[in-house]
Amino acid sequence: MDLDPDDIFKDDEDDPDNDLEKASTKEFVVYLVDASPKMFSTTFQGEDQKDETPFHAAVSCISQSLKTQIINNSNDEVAICFFNTREKKNLQDLNGVFVFNVAEREYLDRPTARLIKEFDRIEELFMKEIGSQYGIMSGSRENSLYNALWAAQALLRKGSAKTADKRILLFTNEDDPFGSITGATKMDMTRTTLQRAKDTQDLGISIELLPLSCPDEEFNVSAFYADLIGLEGDDLALFMPSVGDKLTDMKNQLRKRMFKKRVVRRITFSIVKGLSIELNTYALIRPTVPGTITWLDSITNLPLKTERSFICADTGALVQPTKRFHPYKNKNVKFTTEELSEVKRISTGHLRLLGFKPLSCLKDYHNLRPSTFVFPTDKEVVGSTCIFIALHRSMLRLKRFAVAFYGGSAHPQLVALVAQDEIIAGGVQVEPPGMHMIYLPYSDDIRHIEELHSDITVPTPRATDDQIKKATALMRRIDLKDFSVCQFANPALQRHYAVLQALALEEDEMPEIKDETLPDEEGMARPGVVNALEEFKKSVYGENYNEEDEGHGKASDASKKRKAVAENAVKESAKYDWADLADNGRLKDLTTVELKYYLTAHNLAVGGKKEVLISRILTHMGK
Repeated sequence: MDLDPDDIFKDDEDDPDNDLEKASTKEFVVYLVDASPKMFSTTFQGEDQKDETPFHAAVSCISQSLKTQIINNSNDEVAICFFNTREKKNLQDLNGVFVFNVAEREYLDRPTARLIKEFDRIEELFMKEIGSQYGIMSGSRENSLYNALWAAQALLRKGSAKTADKRILLFTNEDDPFGSITGATKMDMTRTTLQRAKDTQDLGISIELLPLSCPDEEFNVSAFYADLIGLEGDDLALFMPSVGDKLTDMKNQLRKRMFKKRVVRRITFSIVKGLSIELNTYALIRPTVPGTITWLDSITNLPLKTERSFICADTGALVQPTKRFHPYKNKNVKFTTEELSEVKRISTGHLRLLGFKPLSCLKDYHNLRPSTFVFPTDKEVVGSTCIFIALHRSMLRLKRFAVAFYGGSAHPQLVALVAQDEIIAGGVQVEPPGMHMIYLPYSDDIRHIEELHSDITVPTPRATDDQIKKATALMRRIDLKDFSVCQFANPALQRHYAVLQALALEEDEMPEIKDETLPDEEGMARPGVVNALEEFKKSVYGENYNEEDEGHGKASDASKKRKAVAENAVKESAKYDWADLADNGRLKDLTTVELKYYLTAHNLAVGGKKEVLISRILTHMGK
């Protein structure tokens, strides 16, 4: 069976025939940053060996988050709020709270290029235009943290908790904001602040703490914030990273906590007759591709909108689009597009448990497409989490996976549910507890390995024990420790986004892009690697093998053909003024064959639609 790569990596929500309920993916975020003098007084040693303040660390993380958000989730809305400030700017006119914003933008709105440009200069102008002061002091009833939570809650009134995820990300290096006051005043202010936080959480708004620890002073989350965000027991012990963590590690942890996995959809898991629970599904890894090209009007610079009209060939009058119909009892039953969509939603498409099998029965080659991660939710069915945990623990203990039926009658599918235990490193959750839903293949999808040899009269070549030993030693030398596909970014995409960022922010220089996919020449030149490689070559080719002599051998027909195609592409590509075509927007006038001349001549990929080819050419030219 031929597999379509686009279909393999396609999420369930991309399937027009999928009738499962979609969950909301929009997110409202308020970045709440402590601007007290303590955030500016203490320093760390940063990535470039220079001293950095906690305020700089928070600002740099937020700035990077905004740039990433525009690319990944452009519909999300954000607000940036400082507390413990000298000046005030907020909807409630509360003291010590300053909401940062730019003109022609609401306080809570989608991030824009202008917002990012102005925010990148915030440290230069902060003391002059906003100022820093302690908002909670002995002898004063002013409570800047209470005011900040109130202002953030007001900003997040937009939208419903059912249609959007609402979060407050709190940056601070002060573990006890009421440490300077004592007695009944402290108890009263602590109580009112915790009640304000509880009221905020009751409205469906989550509060997440991002503590900024000092190298010589650990952030004591138990002093106050554990009660504010609801940490207790094991969660409290594992929340904070170790005291000796470097600033770079802390920034990575902050970014991990700032970026939240999106719910793809919500499904019902039927365990036995009469017992069902609700699950959220998540797409953990998907390939990233450049966004689609948006055509703009040359005068107004507004996006062009395509409209289609039907005109009668005889009269020239506009004709209403014909409805789709289905014949029934000598009549045509007509359907609108909306009605067809509703018809497709009728099927339940539940996940239904069939039984359990040992983990040894699940093979690596059963993975035809990326798995989906599932986690319980109590929003619709109360008690789903409790039942899921019991099932999860039993599967881990007995080393079993569940076999379930997924989908409807039109697209039946067997899936394997594999339980995964939680993994925590450095106070940060590396792998969450839950289950991976692996889409099992049909029997026709499995192809058995066949050994093919050009000459069946010659015995099949086999590696000797010495060759296997030398190959094993080489692999151990060049093995990538703790390898993960998430460690390497696509250099072509990073260059594409860097060009867009430089254009949008009007930067003089394009950000430097490091190609992490290139071989580590310095590491490969280590004596141990070089010796292991030489030993392997000797064991396979012998002592007198010469690579140069091998290169003068007869080239294969395939290599000759590839060389001829490349030479022809270079010749044809030289006939076009590519820089002029790109500058005048005339690349779209060329055919895909002509566009591929440039790509082949420059050793670039030639797959994809015409818009993708043009985008690839422009990216390579730095346009």
